[in-house]
Amino acid sequence: QVQLVESGGGLVQAGGSLRLSCAASGLTFSSSVMGWFRQAPGEKREFVAAITRSSGNTYYADAVKGRFTISRDNAKNTAYLQMNSLKPEDTAVYSCAARTGSLISTTSGQYNYWGQGTQVTVSS
Repeated sequence: QVQLVESGGGLVQAGGSLRLSCAASGLTFSSSVMGWFRQAPGEKREFVAAITRSSGNTYYADAVKGRFTISRDNAKNTAYLQMNSLKPEDTAVYSCAARTGSLISTTSGQYNYWGQGTQVTVSS
C-alpha cells in the first residue's frame, strides 16, 4: 500500500520559512517524479513544484519561483519543500504527490498517489 505522509506545516509570520517533508512508502520512490501542490479555501488545487527522479530537473510555479526549493533524498524515500519569504497568499493545504514515469507534470490528474496534506498558514 502506497503512503505519502507530509509533515512540517504550521503557522508562520510573513517573511518566515518552513520546510515541508513528504515521507513515502510502498512505492519505488527513486522511480517516481515527486510534486507539491496546494489548495487554499475556496480555490482549486494548484501546482507548486516538481522534481525528477534523480533530482536532475526541477520546475516551479511562477508564484513561488525564487522563494521555494524542492528537493529529494532517494536514500530516505523523502521529498522536501523549503519555503522562504512566505507571504499570506501562500496559506493553503500543501500536498505531495508521486507520479510514475520520468517526466515532470504540473497537472494534478497525472499524479498517481497523494498524501493527506499539511496546513501552512502565513500571518501578515
